[in-house]
Amino acid sequence: MIEIKVPELAESITEGTIAEWTVKTGDAIEKGETIAELETDKVNVEIKSDFSGVIQELLAEPGDNVVVGQVIAKLGEEGASAASDAATKEETPKAEEAPKAEPAKEAAPAPVSEEKKVSKSRTVASPAARKKARELGIDLDEVSFRDPMGRVRVEDVEAHSQAKNAPKAEAPSKPAAAPSKPAAAAPVQDDARVERIKMSRRRQTIAKRLVEAQHTAAMLTTFNEVDMTAVMDVRNRRKDAFFKKNGVKLGFMSFFTKAVIGALKSFPLLNAEIQGDEILLKKFYDIGVAVSTEEGLVVPVVRDADKLSFAGIEKEIGDLGKKARDNSLGLKDLQGGTFTITNGGIFGSLYSTPILNTPQVGILGMHTIQRRPVVVDDNDTVEVRPMMYIALSYDHRIVDGKDAVQFLVRVKQLLEDPEDLLLEG
Repeated sequence: MIEIKVPELAESITEGTIAEWTVKTGDAIEKGETIAELETDKVNVEIKSDFSGVIQELLAEPGDNVVVGQVIAKLGEEGASAASDAATKEETPKAEEAPKAEPAKEAAPAPVSEEKKVSKSRTVASPAARKKARELGIDLDEVSFRDPMGRVRVEDVEAHSQAKNAPKAEAPSKPAAAPSKPAAAAPVQDDARVERIKMSRRRQTIAKRLVEAQHTAAMLTTFNEVDMTAVMDVRNRRKDAFFKKNGVKLGFMSFFTKAVIGALKSFPLLNAEIQGDEILLKKFYDIGVAVSTEEGLVVPVVRDADKLSFAGIEKEIGDLGKKARDNSLGLKDLQGGTFTITNGGIFGSLYSTPILNTPQVGILGMHTIQRRPVVVDDNDTVEVRPMMYIALSYDHRIVDGKDAVQFLVRVKQLLEDPEDLLLEG
């Protein structure tokens, strides 16, 4: 029997959650074939078999947490499954014929015992549920299940255990009432108005990191607004030629990425990291771009963004965004990053305070473009312009308010004067 274990994932990842099995017991598989998808803190990983054979047993079910090196499945050679089925067929008639062997012993307990064994063998339960039942000394035949397919799961075993033990706890004070109210142990769980949903591992990680950012950084946010007239004018004039030449649309993100890099060069502490009592000044520009997916927010990184053209940035962001939505990002796509840009404007956000993507010390928030009346010259001329609020959240432990405000002003200047932005690029 060959054991299939959770493989080594990455230096910082030691466990994951079984997202789904792509095989079932009895399936014949080839070496290198994917048998399960594992959800980790950062990305989903396919677990492949290093051997060919027949799946004999799956030792975890979707939703179970597993650690690196843990055995999650057992693999047998071709034909092993058939041999096992044949042995089961031979044993079953014997169990059924046992009562007929000695008809005179009407009071003998053997027939009842054998009947229970046959019944129990027919109980459909996950491996984890069977293990839990053994630990708690529970007969699976007595467990009620909610699965429409008739499969007993871990939560069914636990609920049965709680219901079974509840009367015992109440017996000293209410001996008569205990048997008549077995469902009183978990009234909230049975409330039809409440749905209990387990957080995905990625959502748990997002929650943990956001709380850590609030607790570990002295986070403040400063705001400004940008007149997007010049950028929108460049886009409208050049978008067709840009697409024809580069095969990608000219979006706002390349302008903002270039503007951020220009401002980081002027205020390097926002491109840094704190380690103990030291500041790590990073003289490279790996810009994280927040992408929203169905499973939560991820921040893939555009490497050496300062060395890329506008087209190069747009292509890289497009590729990373597609991989994020297809759930095919690799660990290398998410690791590192010196500064992050997040765009809540695509969802209609007008004003918000982004949370730091620790250990980074700065994050720029973009928002929706809204046409508003603004004063445009010294003669108090009022015009309706496309305006965007921008926000910079920063770690006040190493970034002073003066630098943060001037950083945001520099971003504003570069966006409102694209020629200056091109020179900086």
